[in-house]
Amino acid sequence: MRSAVKLAMTAVLAIGLTGCFGSGKEEPEYNKSAQQWYDVIQKSVARNDLEKADKQFLSLRSEHMDSSLLPTTMLILAQAHMAEEEYLLANYYLDEYLKRAGSGARGEYAYFLKLKASFLGIHDINKDQKLVADTLARCKNFYNARRSSRYAPLVGTMIVRLEMAQYLLNADIAHLYDRLGKEKGAEIYRKKNESYIFKPEQIENPSGGFISSLNPFD
Repeated sequence: MRSAVKLAMTAVLAIGLTGCFGSGKEEPEYNKSAQQWYDVIQKSVARNDLEKADKQFLSLRSEHMDSSLLPTTMLILAQAHMAEEEYLLANYYLDEYLKRAGSGARGEYAYFLKLKASFLGIHDINKDQKLVADTLARCKNFYNARRSSRYAPLVGTMIVRLEMAQYLLNADIAHLYDRLGKEKGAEIYRKKNESYIFKPEQIENPSGGFISSLNPFD
């Protein structure tokens, strides 16, 4: 998935530059200092022109691979894409950031943002079953390893919400097996829910979508 996102961004850049050369209306941008690229990226983000900011980032990375401004730019773009609910692109920048600066407080923050992006990317617990399970596992790993983190309370809340989602999903599957007359299958999924402290009456089934009812970031 990461490779696909990288290829997509490269294709967007190529198309954009071709348009600039062909139109005669806008000169292509290149040969800027790292600070100049950083400044124009910030301006593009401020104008909410994220497509242009993505192209400018690729130029910054191409011309200044070792710039200390690259990690900061990655975090800026990750948060900008998250604000637009573009979670795949947000994860691309966060992955790139963690490759370069994965340690320390900022690395912890970037990893938390990845958890948040994955959580907010869940829209339907039935269609996103793997994403629910994977996000829950990563949240638990973070929480168990970083209980003193400033982000631990939010991650703990995410875990509760995801476990509620998993409970609802197991209950739905059990009901489906009941309707199909497969009692053993239904019993398997009911037993999975015995480990949770939740009761059916304590969880409001989110008719308007998973995140709308269970989102701890609202």
